[in-house]
Amino acid sequence: MKAFLLASILSVALLPAPAAAQVSLRVELGVPLPPSPTMLVVQPGIQVVAGYPEEVFFVGNHYWLRRDEGWYRSVHPKAGFVVVAPSRVPPGLARLPPGHYKNYSKAQAKADRDAWKAQRKGGKSGHGH
Repeated sequence: MKAFLLASILSVALLPAPAAAQVSLRVELGVPLPPSPTMLVVQPGIQVVAGYPEEVFFVGNHYWLRRDEGWYRSVHPKAGFVVVAPSRVPPGLARLPPGHYKNYSKAQAKADRDAWKAQRKGGKSGHGH
């Protein structure tokens, strides 16, 4: 009897477990970008749409939208943006300060470049940076 009970328990334990239910959620945002938006370089490999009221970047052949705490990606300025997991956002992009690039202008881009150059120059001269 004990052998039968043990065999029954083992046979149940070895049965394949049912597949976990998979839930897929696709969120798509329509963002009214111009067909060929003006881009400004933020850092090497990172550009932002100039003068746009939201932060829309171009990195690695994709447009990236930061909205609230989330990131969205699109292959074309006229295509919809789909939600992206934080782990899929390029690291350099994820480190940019939130909100700084809304309505970004050529003057702001120049001021940021000048500040970056001054900081870099100060670091090379041995001022402890």
